[in-house]
Amino acid sequence: MQPYRSDPNQPTVPQPYPAPLKPRQSTPFIGARKKPKTPPSPEAIKRRRLVLALALGTPIGLGMLILFIFVLVLVVLYSSGDILPGVSAAGVDIGGKSESEAAVLLTNSWSAEGILLRDEDRIWQINPAELGLSIDGPATAASAKDWGRGNGSLLGGIEALFLGVDIRPALVVDLQTAANRLNEIRGVVEQPAMNAGVRLVNGQVQAAPPVQGRVLDVDATLAKLQNDAAREMADGALDLIMIPVAPAVTDASALVDQARALLSSPLSIDVYDPITNESTIWSPGPEEWSQWLVANSDPNGGLVLSLDNNSLSNYLNVRTGELTGSRYLKVDESVQRINAALSQNSVNSWVQVYHHPTTYTVQGGDTISSIGYDLGIPYPWIQAANPGVDALNPGDTITIPSVDELIPLPVVRNKRIVLSISQQHLWAYENGVLVYDWVISTGIARSPTSPGVFQIRSHEINAYAAQWNLYMPHFMGVYNPGPNAGVMNGFHGFPTDANGGYLLWTNNLGRPATYGCILLSLENAEILYNWAEEGVIVEIQK
Repeated sequence: MQPYRSDPNQPTVPQPYPAPLKPRQSTPFIGARKKPKTPPSPEAIKRRRLVLALALGTPIGLGMLILFIFVLVLVVLYSSGDILPGVSAAGVDIGGKSESEAAVLLTNSWSAEGILLRDEDRIWQINPAELGLSIDGPATAASAKDWGRGNGSLLGGIEALFLGVDIRPALVVDLQTAANRLNEIRGVVEQPAMNAGVRLVNGQVQAAPPVQGRVLDVDATLAKLQNDAAREMADGALDLIMIPVAPAVTDASALVDQARALLSSPLSIDVYDPITNESTIWSPGPEEWSQWLVANSDPNGGLVLSLDNNSLSNYLNVRTGELTGSRYLKVDESVQRINAALSQNSVNSWVQVYHHPTTYTVQGGDTISSIGYDLGIPYPWIQAANPGVDALNPGDTITIPSVDELIPLPVVRNKRIVLSISQQHLWAYENGVLVYDWVISTGIARSPTSPGVFQIRSHEINAYAAQWNLYMPHFMGVYNPGPNAGVMNGFHGFPTDANGGYLLWTNNLGRPATYGCILLSLENAEILYNWAEEGVIVEIQK
């Protein structure tokens, strides 16, 4: 083909070159074209689920699922920034708390809920401040948050989740305060050893086994706190160090016959008030008091039955609640009295009632002297109990000293002297039977005899009264006019003037005549002097 030539007389118009073809992109050979996908049939879905269920049903599949869930849980817990679950400190569960929340909870719980003192299965709750223990809440919370992260590693976190972890609290310890409190509570936590004894079981007396005691080792317990208080208090409890104490008597079978004779009767405890001269009988039955019987060694190397001090004390403390007003028992003294009687094979004993100080509200017209006369206490004793009280006004409250201050000697239980100021008469009793009935004389109005309950305090065959320059035959002191008085009022026969040697007041019996003492005839003064030993109660009625 000839190239086309244009008319030379015509300008030639340039023709554009055809655009170059783009290179063809090659595609791999993929064979025949696929048909469009169609949704799986319900039967196919069921088959796939069945295959998945079978896979998970295998141990490997199930384990992988559990591992996946566990890892997911760990990721969530660690990313929260809170204390890991299962973490406790000082016995307080702070798992899942933020650091600040845990600090507040620890501080509040430490103060409000306290800590425990523990001896095996016995526990007591106590304020930690009493033991000189204080907790640093923020520092403890920071340590708890670090567990399973910087401290304890991942394994520590896993341990907290499944087993729980007690973080050592940050503590401050005052050892002197702890020592003082531990010594104070020894009576509560210690268990005295109990010797073998006897018991009444279904009406039969049997030997009873001994019981081992436990004594608090204060020094060893303090050493635990001093060495590592945080570790010791990680669970919120201080384990006390106790020393076992073996009983002295381990076999009481030889005392069964003696116990059988004693237990044939109830235990009779005469609770006697020497002020009112009233008695109440407390009588625990054999089934009860047989539980208190223990064997003790006597000075001769043998065995003797007695009542366990703690058991008997508990009984008396409970019964003391029945006493009214200001009355109470000295329990230790009462236990000694009862056991003293039992050592003589007697189930009958008596114990003394005592009286606390009381108060009195002043009424219009009252004076210290009139109050003392009405209450049966010489007024200088009331003055001494109220130092600084110079004047009385209605409505004032003053202290009335215990009437026991006027009977300081051991009470003679079976004798009592009663006299009447208004009747100028005396009656003396022995074992409740009247033995003497005499006319007497008491103090004159300007130096009266004080009413009240007193005791025979002293004996002097012929006492000298320097103030009155008199000799008083067969003098028996009864009471001091005041707590610091160096003289005593008491019983005596007709006095003798120290200058002239003649008798005074021989014709005055039956009316007030003395300077506060109780006047008897010479014969009766000698009889009473020989009959009334020191400790006999003297009741002076108005």
